[in-house]
Amino acid sequence: MNSLRHTFHSACIRSYARCVANYSSHGVSNTVLPNDGLELSDFFKSQAGHEREQCRPSDGDQTGRNYFIETYGCQMNVNDSEVVGKLLQDKGYSVAPSAEEADVVLLNTCAIRENAESKIWQRLGYFKNLKLAKKQKRASHVKKDQIVGVLGCMAERLKHKLLESDKLVDMVVGPDAYRDLPRLIDIVSPQTEGSYQNKAMNVQLSADETYADVIPVRQGGTNSVFLSIMRGCNNMCSFCVVPFTRGRERSRPMKSILEEVRYLSDNGVKEVTLLGQNVNSYADFSEQEKMIVKPDPSKDYFGENYAKGFTTVYKPLREGAINFAELLSEVASVDPEMRIRFTSPHPKDFSDDVISAIKSHDNICKQLHMPAQSGSTNVLKRMNRGYSREAYDDLVAHIRSQIPGVALSTDMIAGFCGETEEDHQASVDLMRSIKYDLGFLFAYSRRDKTHAAKKYIDDVPEDVKKQRLQELIFAYRQGLSDLAADEVGRRHIVLVEGPARKSENQLTGRTDTFKRVVFSDIKVPSSYLNGSAEPVSLEAGDYVAVQIVGGGTGATLKGTPLGRTTIQEFTALHGTTVPLT
Repeated sequence: MNSLRHTFHSACIRSYARCVANYSSHGVSNTVLPNDGLELSDFFKSQAGHEREQCRPSDGDQTGRNYFIETYGCQMNVNDSEVVGKLLQDKGYSVAPSAEEADVVLLNTCAIRENAESKIWQRLGYFKNLKLAKKQKRASHVKKDQIVGVLGCMAERLKHKLLESDKLVDMVVGPDAYRDLPRLIDIVSPQTEGSYQNKAMNVQLSADETYADVIPVRQGGTNSVFLSIMRGCNNMCSFCVVPFTRGRERSRPMKSILEEVRYLSDNGVKEVTLLGQNVNSYADFSEQEKMIVKPDPSKDYFGENYAKGFTTVYKPLREGAINFAELLSEVASVDPEMRIRFTSPHPKDFSDDVISAIKSHDNICKQLHMPAQSGSTNVLKRMNRGYSREAYDDLVAHIRSQIPGVALSTDMIAGFCGETEEDHQASVDLMRSIKYDLGFLFAYSRRDKTHAAKKYIDDVPEDVKKQRLQELIFAYRQGLSDLAADEVGRRHIVLVEGPARKSENQLTGRTDTFKRVVFSDIKVPSSYLNGSAEPVSLEAGDYVAVQIVGGGTGATLKGTPLGRTTIQEFTALHGTTVPLT
């Protein structure tokens, strides 16, 4: 999944990037392997009449046991970890103060690139060494018979390989099998202290699991949260493993989403990011008695549902469904003072009705992620992206004409299979011409099971990939610097996050366009419109009007706080949340 890759800190969810141990691979015995589920081909059959194994509930509560989750990768994994926390706490588990002190350690993983998986193998080696140290009485703080489980995309991709490693993993659980976690933990738990631990796995993909009825366990006092609205991806981009690790697209009922948004609003949350592997392809069929399963040859499904010039390998059968534009409008209407963001989208689904919904609601943030992946039409065709460079450029121009001041972000891949120097220069040109506000740029990493792995040769040398990546980064930074210079003098509404990392005398927050701003922690008028209003101190969760006084390199802007405000007050004065002057 493409994402803005927020960092999430809490007592039970923590990311690690440090290499701590090596691993080796040998066999294991006494392995209990529940049915590891469906292949991807099963998801392209009609769901009607399809039967799948139901997970048996765990026997009773597990009061006295605790868990610790480490989360790697995208925002969806952060939300999934919160879902897992809720499912375990409902069974009596509590949160451990650290991984070393937990009865159960769960690593929620990413498989989008090889480097992401390497970090997990290193972390698993660390836990194995901790267990050995405990047995040798050299680490008294480590729990005896600690259970280590791998969750998420890496679990779904590698399956048996994880269990066949050298006593690194006790349990492997795919992203659609989290309800089964309590039972799987029971399976691998030693019957007596020090007895041999079984192994267990459930990586069964689901055609309908959305965890819609699970209210995630979130960190107390959080002003910004993630909310999953759909799961899976049907796009089948040739480089991407997500359809094989997350399964087919399915959407939560809008009713359950709105209930959760109202709950978050009532509890003071100021910003909600709607999540999905292909978030703007959302289609809620829950109110339909029967889904359309066969396309009508006379209909232009691409023209009805997609941006102009975009196609996919499948026809989007969404007739009668509640679409993303409708959901956006309903979510935004719950609380006009709650910001709404969404990620990660596909450019094809920025249809006119979606653009209109964003434009029509002041609290839908004017920052859009538009992953291009390449600036070359030839490469885009091999990537199976469903659009040309010209179609992408036209969409960007259309969005900018409809939403003045909109900020754009992207994902780019350097050195994809068959990429020529001419193709690469087209990508450099894209970075220079669009000037993205945020970019996630990577060298191509071959992923097993993908179309590219099966049909293409990874023929761009690693040193060439690295060089091309550096050229893309340089072009991106040039554009970012130009955008930062344009920001000086502008006024933004900023959601205060708290103290700045580098100074206790400064606060930090983000603009509507997701730009980070640092400003002095001083008292300001309680009303931006009334400069003589009583001065107040700003707190996390407040909106504040800020004038930008320095752009730097563009990563962080410097500002002067002008007054506490609201979305409605700020737009009443400026006409928009992203004023250009």
